[in-house]
Amino acid sequence: MTTLTGIGEPCELRMAIVLSTYHDFVTNRLRDGALEALKVAGLSTDAVVIASVPGAFEIPQAARRLAVSGRVDAVICLGCLIRGQTPHFDLIASAVVQGITEASLDSGVPMTFGVLTTNSAEEALVRARDDSSNKGWEAAQAALSMARLFRKFPPKASESMG
Repeated sequence: MTTLTGIGEPCELRMAIVLSTYHDFVTNRLRDGALEALKVAGLSTDAVVIASVPGAFEIPQAARRLAVSGRVDAVICLGCLIRGQTPHFDLIASAVVQGITEASLDSGVPMTFGVLTTNSAEEALVRARDDSSNKGWEAAQAALSMARLFRKFPPKASESMG
């Protein structure tokens, strides 16, 4: 029996971060957490590309484009949605989840979900603390694990999705 895991060295992985600039007082902290996790894992800054997008709705589009470029092994999606008084929050949150899922499945490139969906700015800031509980850190760790796993078990050339 063979068990595949995403444990191991970065092995020259190339990572992308798609960063929503809306609510940047939170998303910049998520970015910093993700970058720190990648650094601790041994990735050089040259192996990371950051694509800034206006809001969470645009994250899946940019993630898909980066994934199909063939230049990255995984995409870390970072953003922040804070509930307001209208259904807008629910519509955008649903679209972002579905969009990232579809982009990942269609491209065959792992994408991780570091998009906060909170009731308040205070809740968002708790999830963007300067430690390993930072959701950007967690999304980067998951992306590293998935990229390592996919490197161990690549699709056949005839089954490539990119």
